[in-house]
Amino acid sequence: MRFLDQAKIHIASGAGGAGCVSFRREKFIPMGGPDGGDGGRGGSVWAECAAGLNTLIDYRYQQHFKARNGQPGMGRQRSGASSPDLVLKLPPGTEILDETSGEVLGDLTQPGQRLLLAKGGDGGRGNVHFKSSTNQAPRRADPGWPGAERTLRLKLKLIADIGLIGLPNAGKSTLLAAVSAAKPKIADYPFTTLHPQLGIVRLDAEREFVLADLPGLIEGAHEGRGLGDRFLGHAERCRALLHVVDGTEAAAVRNYRAVRKELEAYDPALAAKPEIVALNKTDALTKPVVARKLAALKRAAKCEAMAVSGVSRAGLDRLLDRLHRLARAQEGEDG
Repeated sequence: MRFLDQAKIHIASGAGGAGCVSFRREKFIPMGGPDGGDGGRGGSVWAECAAGLNTLIDYRYQQHFKARNGQPGMGRQRSGASSPDLVLKLPPGTEILDETSGEVLGDLTQPGQRLLLAKGGDGGRGNVHFKSSTNQAPRRADPGWPGAERTLRLKLKLIADIGLIGLPNAGKSTLLAAVSAAKPKIADYPFTTLHPQLGIVRLDAEREFVLADLPGLIEGAHEGRGLGDRFLGHAERCRALLHVVDGTEAAAVRNYRAVRKELEAYDPALAAKPEIVALNKTDALTKPVVARKLAALKRAAKCEAMAVSGVSRAGLDRLLDRLHRLARAQEGEDG
């Protein structure tokens, strides 16, 4: 299934049914009073967070959604049937914005959560409601109230325990493939990963967490370069970050600082998330070089940097244990 994290849709709720103008006419009651029924309510449009979805691909091929109108009223004070509501199923992590005003209408994070997007129109009143002592045969009935229309923008930000961040070609996809059953595309050129990838990391029967491989960031990502603002949006949902630095690069510390600068520029709250720094591709380095680069990264990050290799799996067990403990600690704070 193709991953799609943004979509634009147009929705319209149903109009209410018209009220009925009718009079009671029976064999021995030739001049009966008004008995027109009310119109039915038009269908509303709802958004519902559904478990098991992780893409907005369904909203690429269909962008227009309209609920049905209510049925008109009938004689003998019979009300028209109300139309069923239209429910749009969206994956957890979907943010819904009004396309015209930019207002955030809602943020769906928990399965089962519902949000009213457009209320259906009420049905019109039949002529039985307009009977009075001075007007015993009213020929007036209300039309149904119109529905609402609006254009919405859907933005999906994946929810994961740990988000993998770093410059392109830092080895994030290799790490994800080494520790989970995910099968991301892996190649020796930048921007191999064009869409976020999710993987479940299982340490044992009782310990697991969700790891998200986010496409590599570049300078100016917070302004949208390389689609970076969309990638950073996914990182917002992660409880903590794993910052992967390519150990084979001569300017490892500068690369680390470049990514941190983009996080700060995009959202200081994102930069403040707990972070673990991993020096990757250490299988291609000598021990003295690894030690020197780890010390430099520790000074720059002001926290311990861990040496790992996605190819040889060196250091991964210790790293995963720390990531699990960090994810559970953040889950406790969120709860």
